[in-house]
Amino acid sequence: MSSDTDKHRALLQGLKAAMGEGASGKGTGAFEQAVTAAFEHVFEHLERLNSHVSEGGHSGEDRPLKDGESSTLR
Repeated sequence: MSSDTDKHRALLQGLKAAMGEGASGKGTGAFEQAVTAAFEHVFEHLERLNSHVSEGGHSGEDRPLKDGESSTLR
């Protein structure tokens, strides 16, 4: 878990540093690279979460939502 936390800190530091560079008008593309790296890591997390989600019924269809259940928490 600590390696993931370290990765998060590094991504945030990279974004903050790139934002500072962008304000100076250097235009190095560092901010776009930092944002891309951050989103790639977010997508890795989402893929891991999706691999732990039940497929639903026998043929993989989505099950009906229960009363008060949010579709985003499936």
